[in-house]
Amino acid sequence: MAFSVSSSFERIRTVLDATPGDALPSLAALTAAADSLPASLPYNGLGEEATTTHLLQEVAPGFNGPKTSANYYGFVTGGVLPIAEVADNIVTAFDQNVQVHLPDQSVSTVVEDRALTMLIELLGIGSPDQWLGRTFTTGATGANTLGLACGREAIIAKRLESAGEHQGVGELGLLRACAKAGITEVQVLTSIGHSSLYKAASIVGLGRASVKTISGANPWEIDLQALEQKLKLAESGCVSIVAISAGEVNTGKFATDGLKTMQEIRKLCDEYGAWLHVDGAFGLFARCLPDTPEFSALRTAASGLELADSITGDGHKMLNVPYDCGFFLTRSGAILPQTFQNPNAAYLSAGPSSIPSPLNIGLENSRRFRALPVYAVLVSYGLVGLQEMFVRQVRLARGIASFLYGHGAYEVLATDGKDFEDTHIVVLFRAKDETTNAELVKRINGTRKIYVSGTAWDGKPAVRFAVSTWKVDVERDLELVKKVLDDVVRS
Repeated sequence: MAFSVSSSFERIRTVLDATPGDALPSLAALTAAADSLPASLPYNGLGEEATTTHLLQEVAPGFNGPKTSANYYGFVTGGVLPIAEVADNIVTAFDQNVQVHLPDQSVSTVVEDRALTMLIELLGIGSPDQWLGRTFTTGATGANTLGLACGREAIIAKRLESAGEHQGVGELGLLRACAKAGITEVQVLTSIGHSSLYKAASIVGLGRASVKTISGANPWEIDLQALEQKLKLAESGCVSIVAISAGEVNTGKFATDGLKTMQEIRKLCDEYGAWLHVDGAFGLFARCLPDTPEFSALRTAASGLELADSITGDGHKMLNVPYDCGFFLTRSGAILPQTFQNPNAAYLSAGPSSIPSPLNIGLENSRRFRALPVYAVLVSYGLVGLQEMFVRQVRLARGIASFLYGHGAYEVLATDGKDFEDTHIVVLFRAKDETTNAELVKRINGTRKIYVSGTAWDGKPAVRFAVSTWKVDVERDLELVKKVLDDVVRS
């Protein structure tokens, strides 16, 4: 009997539906799953049917629960919306090559571009015509790499043009371009930048040491005075990329407090020839919340981000599409091909088009059609449906923060008071008792009922809730969180 893919999909669904809703598998299930793996390559394969059984009955019980649980609160990991799962299966089934725009052969790159333009509309950052450089990436790390690469290209090109040189870093290389432009240093200025920013700086040749923190009164806020002082180094051969965190990873807070601050930063960047980049992995979606008093503080904090030269976002966080999926937007339609052009491959030529071939505007030549689940979610839910999902996530995070604030055993961190109007989807806290705090993450996750991330704040262990799954039910989930948090400090 021939192997049936469709019946396998039904088996997958049956297993998913029967999977307990715990955030983590039991330790016994993890051990059994690991023990089921063959120690070496089989000489004679199991065959497709037996392998399917092996995967579903022996391996899958060892997976954790972003897909199956509403209570997985680690790493800002969304679940996978059902329509996104359907779309992702279609991606695999039709296996499109989306490196070259060939509209007379496949609609895939047209779908990708349409998904990007709808994202621009969703985020309220202007019209698609204002963001001519746009592409999907593997995630925010890839998108931040694009942001620093484009920033590097742009700020050095300005100096090169002044020196009468019309080729950029993409052609000359970083060392030669800097030498010709009289540049002695490229710095990346931020406030508690995400770790991927340092990784991106290393990848694009700037070095992790180029990332410099200039924080204000709160560590997540950018210090405008310090920023101007650093930008003034342009007069001595130093050029700059300014990276704004829209949703700092530990606190979820914003580096800027609204439009006026972003306008001041934009003015400084223009004055000193700096590139303005926004890392908006998840904070960017605060712009999508309803325009009501309940969310006015968040909408204000997220305003002005549209003034950036480039923006990154993550689809596999707030949009709840499968890993891996990020996106990158830049105002310049020319900067991406200047940096990422794939030359000397005549067989990849697609001819002139309003939609550039993705291999010429991003890191990858071989690319998965990750745009289709995003397209499916945007079309299926629309603005109102996505707003409703984001609202539930924010309300649960605020409910958790309020509970912790009133609890004698816990301390909510990085907050100014008890109204939590500035709480988006991340809640940072610790136990007041140091002994309890040292093992708090282990205790919480040891229940297997909910999962949280461990981190550090002010040099001490801390715990972080990140609410980003579509499965959120505020009343139900808050009761479970309260019970777990009560129990772990009594044990």
